[in-house]
Amino acid sequence: MMKRIWMMKAATAAMLMATAATGAQAQGLTLSSPDGQLILNVDVDEAGTPFYTLDYKGTPVMEKSRLGLYGQEASLTEGFTITGSQTSTFDETWEPVWGEFAEIRDHHNELAVNFADAKGQLMTVRFRLFDDGLGFRYELPAQDNINYLALLGENTEFNLTGDHTMFYIPGDYDTDEFLFTEGPVSGVGEGLKKYQGVHTESQRVLDGENTIQTPLLIKTADKTPLYINIHEAALLNYPAMLLDTDTATHTLSSHLVPDKLGIRAYLQLPFATPWRTVIVSDDPTEILASQLILNLNEPSKIEDTSWIKPMKFIGVWWEMFTGRQKTWAYSDDFRARPGETDYSQLKPNGRHPANTENVKRYIDFAAEHGIDGVLVEGWNQGWEDWGGYRKNRSFLFTEPYPDFDLPYLRDYAKEKGVKLIMHHETAANAMDYERQLDDAFRFMKDNGYDAVKTGYVGAIIPRSEHHTSQWMVDHVQHVIEKAAEYQIMVDSHEAPRPTGLIRTYPNWLAQESARGGEFESMGGNPPSHTAILPFTRLKGGPMDYTPGLFETRLATYGEGKTDQAMTTIARQLALYLTMPSPIQMAADLPQNYERFPDAFQFIKDVPVEWRDSKYIEAEPARYITVARQDKNSEDWYIGAITDGARQATVPLTFLPKGREYVATIYADASDADWETNPQAYEIKTVKVNSKSKLKLNLARGGGAAVRLTPAK
Repeated sequence: MMKRIWMMKAATAAMLMATAATGAQAQGLTLSSPDGQLILNVDVDEAGTPFYTLDYKGTPVMEKSRLGLYGQEASLTEGFTITGSQTSTFDETWEPVWGEFAEIRDHHNELAVNFADAKGQLMTVRFRLFDDGLGFRYELPAQDNINYLALLGENTEFNLTGDHTMFYIPGDYDTDEFLFTEGPVSGVGEGLKKYQGVHTESQRVLDGENTIQTPLLIKTADKTPLYINIHEAALLNYPAMLLDTDTATHTLSSHLVPDKLGIRAYLQLPFATPWRTVIVSDDPTEILASQLILNLNEPSKIEDTSWIKPMKFIGVWWEMFTGRQKTWAYSDDFRARPGETDYSQLKPNGRHPANTENVKRYIDFAAEHGIDGVLVEGWNQGWEDWGGYRKNRSFLFTEPYPDFDLPYLRDYAKEKGVKLIMHHETAANAMDYERQLDDAFRFMKDNGYDAVKTGYVGAIIPRSEHHTSQWMVDHVQHVIEKAAEYQIMVDSHEAPRPTGLIRTYPNWLAQESARGGEFESMGGNPPSHTAILPFTRLKGGPMDYTPGLFETRLATYGEGKTDQAMTTIARQLALYLTMPSPIQMAADLPQNYERFPDAFQFIKDVPVEWRDSKYIEAEPARYITVARQDKNSEDWYIGAITDGARQATVPLTFLPKGREYVATIYADASDADWETNPQAYEIKTVKVNSKSKLKLNLARGGGAAVRLTPAK
């Protein structure tokens, strides 16, 4: 049930009329958070440029930071006066369809500041101040002087108070799949050098702009450090925001992703931009718990959400990464073209796992172990002609390969109570995907599929666009809305990083948009990686990270790969808690789970929907410990991960008083280590209550997972 309190306090324009921009300072405006610990100031400087400052508990968070927009038709950056403002208070508790919490409180104070310049150009900046941070956006009302705006950029700044530590990846237009760098603002230029040659857009960064990505985490150099997350919310009809770094002044400036003509966005007024967000606390666990970005998104546009079902799944996926012997393509004849080639006449390569018998084996395994779904990659025509570059034709999403008997597998899965999950890889031919979209979704529904994993690997078609430009933001949004029409859930990969739109479109279960688990087969992810992602990438929404690897040494497959995942088995179990998602994969091969059935039991048990979440302890890139309550039972679960070896202490004060629970603990063995002994774990049970404290010993690159069930 929704609980809502709303109060408006409108101030007259006369009371807030600013001094004309003749060098005199305009009257500043102040807004405080509901708890009074965050203070926002808004004003214009001598040039009439709007700016803001932000303090937390008396400590500056953002020093004087400029605001504004500019385009071909108008510049909205200076010569402004404040012509009026409105303030309001909002307090509502709402219920998400799924997530970390069954209820989320949206409590904020709002200040909308109206600006006008001598030409009569109008701009409003709307600020919302929560107890955990700030959101603000630009609103361009209908006006005589501007109708359309070919946007060239924003004046938005985040002026930091010192040479703080940042956790960042390079500001690439087309990929987010990087490891994080930890270092001072002044060292960003040097820190980006290691990405030289990794990707073409990373090279652009090295040419002098020092551009980095959001979500960005900052740890200040204060005696009592502040933790600051900078990102955006409700990214719609607009390009994604990167940040240019001034290493001398420690100022971060908005850098919007352009098209090939250098235009950032094509706008028609009236228009509102996405929200720019600043989450701040002196307690890192509060950064993890913040729901500020969700609160800045609109409520669900899907009225009947009963068909949206979070799930766990396995898939024909990992075996293509573990060596060099298997392929997504049915044939090695690279002249094959979807829709033109008679695939039954092609010679199969014998290395195609998306075949009827192999998929049937996965369905049987899922049915035996209560896993909801099976994803199959490589089922459809087109993999031989990657991206359709020769004829601008991509994959076909209604045509299976000859060795994939879709009607039989559809009926077999239904008989076993297992859902098949569709895979739509587009090779970044987004235009062709749009042409096929209705046929593809209708085909899914006709064959019992209600979830799809989409992919955009490669250079975007149309060629004028990037993965995070306005056109692709609009494309992905179109896919989500069209999927909702067909009651289809979406897990999108290589899409613009999430900005909380899962609230508005809860059929958008997860995204990749970061360096995920597949990279364990391509150099690996250091233990610090999954201890920083919840502070950064996950603030915009859940990630399809693909946890659950039990065989971490690829050399065991004898297919020529020597990569090793930098994790213990116990850590892989904990990731289901520290990297929450409503669609979680058990990513390893069935035979590896059969080798460790007692550890696999935790993956079978752990939920994907939560009633409550308690972040116990955290430090970015070092460790995270969290407890979550199952949405559908009285059970609690605990996950702890670490970079270096340490002991996690977990007070169980969240348990109901006077009740005993049985704790089943899946922990690193005493000799466990991600490198030398990754499969060493132990399982034990103890009785606990709200007065108990669990002490969990975590190995290097290790973790622990705990299930707490009421004692009978």
